[in-house]
Amino acid sequence: MTKALITGGAGFIGSNIARLLVEQGYDVVALDNLSTGYRQNLNELTRVRLVEADVRDEATVHRAMDGVDVVFHLAASVGNTRSIENPLDDSDINVLGTLRILEAARRNRVRKIVCSSSAAIFGELKHLPIREDHPCEPDTPYGVSKLAEEKHCLAYAKLYELEAVCLRYFNVYGLNQRYDAYGNVIPIFAHLLLHGKSLTVYGDGEQTRDFVNVRDVARANLQAAQTRGVSGAFNVASGEAITVNQLVELIREASGIDPKVAYDPPRKGDVRHSRADISAARIAFDYNPSVELSAGLAEYFDWARSNLL
Repeated sequence: MTKALITGGAGFIGSNIARLLVEQGYDVVALDNLSTGYRQNLNELTRVRLVEADVRDEATVHRAMDGVDVVFHLAASVGNTRSIENPLDDSDINVLGTLRILEAARRNRVRKIVCSSSAAIFGELKHLPIREDHPCEPDTPYGVSKLAEEKHCLAYAKLYELEAVCLRYFNVYGLNQRYDAYGNVIPIFAHLLLHGKSLTVYGDGEQTRDFVNVRDVARANLQAAQTRGVSGAFNVASGEAITVNQLVELIREASGIDPKVAYDPPRKGDVRHSRADISAARIAFDYNPSVELSAGLAEYFDWARSNLL
C-alpha cells in the first residue's frame, strides 16, 4: 500500500486530496496545525491519521515522514493581502517550512513531492493565456515566497533522488472551502450572500479570473504523483476565464439569491486579467479538468448552506 503525507491535510484542498487518496487505497497521514484547517474536514475519512503540528516543527515533520512514498505539500500562509500585512510570517511558513519538508523527504528517501504553488508567482501579466514560461515577477511577498518554494523543490529534484512537481493553482473553489477574509472570492461572496449582506467588487468587475474546481485540483495532484519520471512546474486551472461581474451572475443563478453589489477601488497586489494555458500538464500527466463552473457553483452552494451559515 502506498503511503502519502499531506501537509495542510485538514485544509480546503488538502482534505479533498485526502478523500481521493483514500478512495484510491492509499495509507494517508495528514499534518496540519489547524490554523486554517478543520478537523471536521477529515471526520468521514477514518483511514486518515491526523498529526496536529506545524511544518516548521522539524522533529515532528521527520517522524510523520517515516515510510512515506509521496508528499503532497500544501501547508502555507496563503494570499496576497495576508502576505502584505505579515511578510515575515509568510516567508517563515512558505519558504523555511518548505525547506524542512524537503529535508525530511530527502532523509526519508521519499520518491516524490507534489508541491502546491500559485499563479501569484507571475505578478502583473504580460500576455494571455499564461504559459509556464511567462516571466515571473511577483508583486507581493506571497508571490515571492511561493516562487522561492518552487525553486527549492526543483533544486532538490536536480540534486537528490527526489522527483518534484510544482502545481501552480489559479482560482480554486469547491467543497470544504470556508470563508476567509483573505481568501478566494467565491467563499467570500457565498458567506456574504447567505448572511444577507452586499457583495463588494474591487474595481469595475471586468477583471478576469480562471476558476478551477477543487475536485479537478485533487485529480491533478494524484496524477502528478503517479506519473513516474516527471519533475517541473505546471499550471493547474480550467483554461478558461470569466469576469467578476459574470461570476456574480453565475452565483445568483447557483444560489437563487439576487445579490446587492457594491464597487470599491482596486486592491494592491491584484492582477487585472488571468487565464492559464494548461497544455503542459495535459501532456505531462494527462490533466483534463472536467467540472463546469456553473455545476461546481451549484454543488458548492448546496454544501455552503449547511457549512457557512
